[in-house]
Amino acid sequence: MTVNYPEVWDLDTLFPGGSESQELRQHMDDAATKLSGFEESVQQFEVPSAKEDAQKVADLLEQMSLMMKHLSQSGAFIGCLMAQNTQDKKAAILDSESSSLSACFQNSFQKIQQDLAKTEESVWAELLNEEPLRDFTFVLNEWREEAKMLLSEKEESLITALSVDGYHGWSQLYDMLVGEINVTVTVDGEPKTLSVGQANNLSSHKDAAVRKESYEKLEEAWIDKEEFFAKTLNSIAGFRLETYKKRGWDNPLQEPLHINRMKEETLDAMWGAISKNKQPFVAYLNQKGKLLGKDGLDWYDVDAPVTESTQQFSYQEGAEFILKQFGKFGPELEQFAQQAFEKGWIEAEDRPNKRPGGFCTGLPLSEESRIFMTYSGSMSNVATLAHELGHAFHTYALRPVHSLNRSYAMNVAETASTFAEMIVADAAVKNAQSKEEKIALLEDKVQRSVAFFMNIHSRFLFETRFYEERKNGVVPASRLNELMEQAQKEGFAGGLASTHPHFWASKLHFYITYVPFYNFPYTFGYLFSLSVYAKAIEEGTGFEEKYMALLRDTAVMSAEDLAMKHLGEDITQQAFWEKGIALCVQDAEEFISLTSAEV
Repeated sequence: MTVNYPEVWDLDTLFPGGSESQELRQHMDDAATKLSGFEESVQQFEVPSAKEDAQKVADLLEQMSLMMKHLSQSGAFIGCLMAQNTQDKKAAILDSESSSLSACFQNSFQKIQQDLAKTEESVWAELLNEEPLRDFTFVLNEWREEAKMLLSEKEESLITALSVDGYHGWSQLYDMLVGEINVTVTVDGEPKTLSVGQANNLSSHKDAAVRKESYEKLEEAWIDKEEFFAKTLNSIAGFRLETYKKRGWDNPLQEPLHINRMKEETLDAMWGAISKNKQPFVAYLNQKGKLLGKDGLDWYDVDAPVTESTQQFSYQEGAEFILKQFGKFGPELEQFAQQAFEKGWIEAEDRPNKRPGGFCTGLPLSEESRIFMTYSGSMSNVATLAHELGHAFHTYALRPVHSLNRSYAMNVAETASTFAEMIVADAAVKNAQSKEEKIALLEDKVQRSVAFFMNIHSRFLFETRFYEERKNGVVPASRLNELMEQAQKEGFAGGLASTHPHFWASKLHFYITYVPFYNFPYTFGYLFSLSVYAKAIEEGTGFEEKYMALLRDTAVMSAEDLAMKHLGEDITQQAFWEKGIALCVQDAEEFISLTSAEV
């Protein structure tokens, strides 16, 4: 019997009535009341002085855990409202209210951190040996170490307060500057006025003239405002570096490495392995240039299609394809995805006023997830849907774990999602109905590798070098252009005929203040998941149980310990990373082989 899966998610099971929901209003009022009680408990909390204080600490942690769930439940729901309808003004107001509650919670959390950091070493060891706290050893030690890395509570509070209008204000200014940019591009014979995002989407347009014009018009816009962007980027970096200096941090990578629970030697090993294995992807870029009738591939042609994918999947067909492939991997993944489809956890309908992109969000009180995307029937859409289901499965795998042990870092956040995507993408290539279809699907996979191994590497190279120069003073726009071009030539290993000197101005990630170095964790997550995928292929059926055990540990150990425990691998060595890269190299070589007759 065929099941018709809903294409619009069901939010009423969470809070009926959308942004006008009385239940949501009551929930947020309750959250404010609970938060006041929590803040009072935190103020009364004293630095632990004996092992007998273990229960007192555990009780406060439990109160904090419930508070986090309460805030996350409403915050995630409001995020869904804003995504499904960008015109929902009431949801935007609720979002501001939710953010204020979260900021108050964060202040209380920082005080708990500071108090735990003040606990004497001998007492601390005894506390963690007590039954109520034993399961939280990793996260408590992490909180304590973080507090030790920071300045005093009073100084850190001052930095946080000043950062609202100083540090984060510059990031908001960047968003405003980009939001005001419009360019006019001729598409299908008609001039169209486009936003930056819309113009960027033309990078994969089938018409070379459209791709080139959109790139050149955007480049004119970046040049016109380059001094504004240079001032913004320098100010963000200056604030960050001055804060680091006051804390006694010399290495700009110290914070992002700590956030991602990984060693610098691991990062070096990853980039080292990638750098040694770029030639197959340079060959792919050269081949693509020839297929497009060019002597060399320009920046604006990197995402250009070389063939048209004709295979289309209805939402039902896409869901059934995913379930079939998930079932080949393991029953839990298949049954979970079936539940998500049947219960209406997925917003997939193609309609106006939805925000772009896709995401997965968890609702901890109801122990559910919601997935957002716009499904239009391409194989790429099917892969995206599988990707987001992978994120949701990660949350599902963590259900037996206490909520305080569920906060996994950005670098491993893409593990389950990319793993699920690879299952579907590999199957799609194998099931391609024609040579052209197979070429299109392979190219989609190889383009992803180029993005992670070359584009993101060039971003990392640019950012590390920029921060070193920024220590000595403001870096002018002309120098930023030079640093960007140098980084792209190195990152793409000379595989491009032209670079994008103002990429530093065009990329939002450089201006995100809440997460420093918003680049290498993507490549880490992509390659780490590919290595896990290689392990799954090696072991065959029965790997699912080991896989779920790995996911459950993503928030309670370092990246290095996680890999050693579950994969028996040392990720500080290049050999580990080369296993995942090898899978990508196979795709590039197969693409070149399939298209060689057409060159």
